[in-house]
Amino acid sequence: MKGKILVTGGTGFIGSHTVVELQNAGYEVVIVDNLSNSNADVVDGIERITGIRPTFAHLDCNDMSGLKSLFEKEGPISGVIHFAASKAVGESVQKPMLYYRNNLVSLLNMMDLMAEFQVKGFVFSSSCTVYGEPDVNPVDENAPVKPALCPYGNTKQIAEEIIQDASVPGMPYNSIILRYFNPIGAHPSAEIGELPNGVPQNLLPFVTQTAMGIRSELSVFGDDYNTPDGSCIRDYINVVDLAKAHVKALDRMLEGKSAEPVEIFNLGTGNGVSVLELIRTFEKVTGVKVPYKIVGRRDGDIEKVWGAVDKANQILGWKAQETLEDTLATAWKWQLKLREQGLM
Repeated sequence: MKGKILVTGGTGFIGSHTVVELQNAGYEVVIVDNLSNSNADVVDGIERITGIRPTFAHLDCNDMSGLKSLFEKEGPISGVIHFAASKAVGESVQKPMLYYRNNLVSLLNMMDLMAEFQVKGFVFSSSCTVYGEPDVNPVDENAPVKPALCPYGNTKQIAEEIIQDASVPGMPYNSIILRYFNPIGAHPSAEIGELPNGVPQNLLPFVTQTAMGIRSELSVFGDDYNTPDGSCIRDYINVVDLAKAHVKALDRMLEGKSAEPVEIFNLGTGNGVSVLELIRTFEKVTGVKVPYKIVGRRDGDIEKVWGAVDKANQILGWKAQETLEDTLATAWKWQLKLREQGLM
């Protein structure tokens, strides 16, 4: 084994796929998750894919004493990947205090414990929302961080500032901040995928659930943006591609290759796709129609953003591989598996 990695939010969508890639790369994994937006059965899916069952702790990262006990029990821990956070733009506008408490207290707890227990590498799950409405697309890592349009985005900005400020002489670990664009899809095995509790907050699960007839129709928030078809444009990245970047980031730090105490990388495809284009592509790939209606714009939404990913390509040696069509096909395969199992 290459070392033990603690993955917070490891039963979530991105977290579970990253656990698979970590285990495939020879790391031992300990998952921490409070199951607020996931299910413990995900651990079974991870085991079916890799043949290895990760350690799972049902624990909230705001519980400092519980986290410390875990570090004592499971140590030594070589690296931490911190996914655990509330992450829906719309919900954050409605429940800002929930977002500040969940997303920042958990980070502070983790950073204190990493220093105490001499962890060597820290990967932080950030977001392209820190760029706000960018002046130029594709947006690169040198673009200004703009005032956030929603509390969720603001928690990511504040978290990045905390990580930068805490990078002082004597700190035992290096950090890599990964700014995601829009992760979609599922593992090609259909053993794990995106299954949020309750009504989905992300676009693609709502698309697949509407196509399946679980939801009556999809709401497209605005068709009057300054884009070719009037709908918002995003950079949709395959979740397995995204997961593999976390392994590259950890390898870089644990092998002593970090150029700076804190490094920042965009993770995306470098291509922008509109909401309506994604729906049309899904229909083409699956042959299933998706009923939708145009509704008013949603508070906190950015008009268009997609990433410049040259830095990750060149320095991390990582590049998104999967096409949009193949990625949407995996999402539909996952939805069909959920129906087959009577889960959704």
